[in-house]
Amino acid sequence: MTDTNASSGDALYALVAELYPICRSITGAGVRETLDRLSAVVPLERVEVPSGTKVLDWTVPLEWNIRDAFIRAPSGERVVDFKRSNLHVVNYSVPIRRSMTLTELRPHLHTVPEQPEVIPYRTSYYQETWGFCLSHAQLQTLADVEYDVCIDSTLEPGSLTYGEFVVPGRSSDEVLISTHVCHPSLCDDNLSGLSISVHLARELTRGPQLRYTYRFLFAPGTIGAIAWLARNRERASRISHGLTLTCLGDAHPFTYKRTLSGRAPVDRAVAHVLAHSGFEHQSIDFFPYGYDERQYNSPGFRLPVGSLMRGRHGQFPEYHTSGDNLDFVTAERLGESYSVLRDVIRLLEADRIYRNLEPWGEPQLGSRGLYRAMGGSDIPNLQLAMLWMLNLSDGEHGLLDIAERSGIDFRALARAAEMLLDHGLLAPV
Repeated sequence: MTDTNASSGDALYALVAELYPICRSITGAGVRETLDRLSAVVPLERVEVPSGTKVLDWTVPLEWNIRDAFIRAPSGERVVDFKRSNLHVVNYSVPIRRSMTLTELRPHLHTVPEQPEVIPYRTSYYQETWGFCLSHAQLQTLADVEYDVCIDSTLEPGSLTYGEFVVPGRSSDEVLISTHVCHPSLCDDNLSGLSISVHLARELTRGPQLRYTYRFLFAPGTIGAIAWLARNRERASRISHGLTLTCLGDAHPFTYKRTLSGRAPVDRAVAHVLAHSGFEHQSIDFFPYGYDERQYNSPGFRLPVGSLMRGRHGQFPEYHTSGDNLDFVTAERLGESYSVLRDVIRLLEADRIYRNLEPWGEPQLGSRGLYRAMGGSDIPNLQLAMLWMLNLSDGEHGLLDIAERSGIDFRALARAAEMLLDHGLLAPV
């Protein structure tokens, strides 16, 4: 698997920048435009779920679209303007057009007083109301005069839209990579996840046939994942490993949120890759809040889906504000996140059980030319990796088991396994 541009982060950042201006929500034209642009990287299959459709315990809401919104002062100046920032409107606001004083308008204005320069991101998906978001500093400058208030939006029967891309493997067992596609102009949450996911999907199509089938899902948060699960109950049972991706372009240490069990193969794979990545990181236990991993881990499904992120949900100042912009994410951090995810995929692909074909004592490596082969390798600890592979390849221990027991990077063990296979000392079980 090679994708130099994605690995460097330049292509990842370019796609984030391209998607940044689009106003997305849980339904509507912004989601479709975003999926269309992602389809320029890999051809997504787009699914429309009509408004009113029952999906598990939820119902697909009316479709929301917005053309314009503003608060206009008596001078004619738009003091709050949706066209300057789509965060200025509470997402899913019902339409309104009327004149009102600042006193009347004030209950519909949202700010972050402790961060006076940022615009917050607010939603009203399942409550018919309206509102505007602005910086607290700007609010302090508004005079109590009469304003022309307009939200030119529609809330009508339509559909919820999600996209899928499948890379078939030799096995029908699936790896799910899920990213939410509903946030407007927020780069880290979650344009970073969208860009990394779609570029990884393209990379997987360009290499040799894979062991697993990879399913990439681009769906609105919560309701989108629930709609997918409702429509794919049987297919969901094939998911052997999964990750939700979010907040992967910032400079925070990596955080991995484990599956509910905490010991699923994907939990162990991510833990091993992060431990050998050289990047600062932490792992945290599952809790039923955050992103769509909580839907996949729900009691009726119990899918082994963890969550890979850098900045944590709600725990950095830029989260869900205008501070999550193109200056907050970097190509370098996106590239680092991409490389970690790619190594997780490589480990899942390589993790298999072998049997030592010469198990009675240590086989003679020198007579088989293996010492010379090791001398020409740039992989450290290759000789020790080979000895660990021979010792623990008893038909019961997989590559990840051996990596955890030995403390050796799985990449060295995978290379050692290849060499031992080539020389007739190992056989896959």
